[in-house]
Amino acid sequence: MSKTVWKAGTMLAPVPPVLVSCGDMNMPNVMTAAWTGIVCSEPAMVYISVRPERFSHQLIKGSGEFVINLPTVNLSKAVDLCGVKSGRNTDKFKLANLTAVPCLNIKAPQIAEAPISLECRVLDIRSLGSHDMFLAEVLAVHVDDSLIDANGALNLSKAGLLAYAHGFYYGLGKKIGKFGWSVEKKSTKRKRTAQQQRLKRHG
Repeated sequence: MSKTVWKAGTMLAPVPPVLVSCGDMNMPNVMTAAWTGIVCSEPAMVYISVRPERFSHQLIKGSGEFVINLPTVNLSKAVDLCGVKSGRNTDKFKLANLTAVPCLNIKAPQIAEAPISLECRVLDIRSLGSHDMFLAEVLAVHVDDSLIDANGALNLSKAGLLAYAHGFYYGLGKKIGKFGWSVEKKSTKRKRTAQQQRLKRHG
């Protein structure tokens, strides 16, 4: 395979174009961020990177709180609007037809229409150049009940999550396998298949 070498750039894709809500229930704000991800599992920690000139930057820096809301394909217009409009002069919740609802541990609101919302408390802020990175601990995760099956397992394939790659939005495709499926033992696969069939019969 032949490859062309380009200069250094942000070509890691796809990434989730999340809706980051901040402020409080009285004055909620939301922005779109594609520079986000997981940094640790125990304790659960994530990050978002925000340009210092963004209105949300000063809100998050001041409160030390934010919520990462995972958007669906149906929320793609809201994701786009919240990425190009400023909360300094626009009520983006109203503009994007989003609903702010309270969180459990923080004053920042979550978005009712998002299937997954992560309450986050900032632990550190690092200035890295064009963006400041907000390193945060996840305090709670809110999951839409429709995505939880009878066994309490999460079925995200039903959510229709949105992805972002090099300037374009994409709807995530079909599930092709679980982690480790390509090296799974045949006996384990048979047991799992039998269990799934039993659940279908009694579901």
